[in-house]
Amino acid sequence: MKVAALALLFSLCPRATVMAQEAPTARESPVAIATAHNKNAYLKITYGQPQKKGREVFGKLVPFDKVWRTGANEATEVTTTEAISVNGTTLKAGTYSLFTIPGREKWTIIFNSDLGLWGSYNYNPKMDIARFDVTVTHTLTDLVCESFTIRIDQKTDSAQIFLLWDKTQVSFPIQFIEPKP
Repeated sequence: MKVAALALLFSLCPRATVMAQEAPTARESPVAIATAHNKNAYLKITYGQPQKKGREVFGKLVPFDKVWRTGANEATEVTTTEAISVNGTTLKAGTYSLFTIPGREKWTIIFNSDLGLWGSYNYNPKMDIARFDVTVTHTLTDLVCESFTIRIDQKTDSAQIFLLWDKTQVSFPIQFIEPKP
């Protein structure tokens, strides 16, 4: 009896091992990260990177005048190890959700203190830390950004953050703030 039970157990073990080694499936919208450094300060933006795939993006896939997670899957998160100034508003060191409200000619950029959100379904405007508008730039050529991309163009202690997708681009400035001794 014990031998039969042991034989059954061992016959199931290799099967469990094989099942445990299955590779996870890749997300359609992979995780992407944009970073910048200045002295001891570190800025990291983590976001889901959706693809255009021939679709009309802004005004259709991403509706105008509605809060957007600024990417795919989880809400985009911005982490900074030191205080930064974003478009003139000081953000303390920490992690923030980044939401946007896309429009035809302007976008609203939102830094929010609520974290761990899936999409913008539970977005709470009472948790906003900073909110400001930026102007939209549309590419005039046939150049299309297939993947939603967040790019940081850094110049020493300042940088410009670009949000790019399809033929649309918005940007806003950040400034690293030197900690006071």
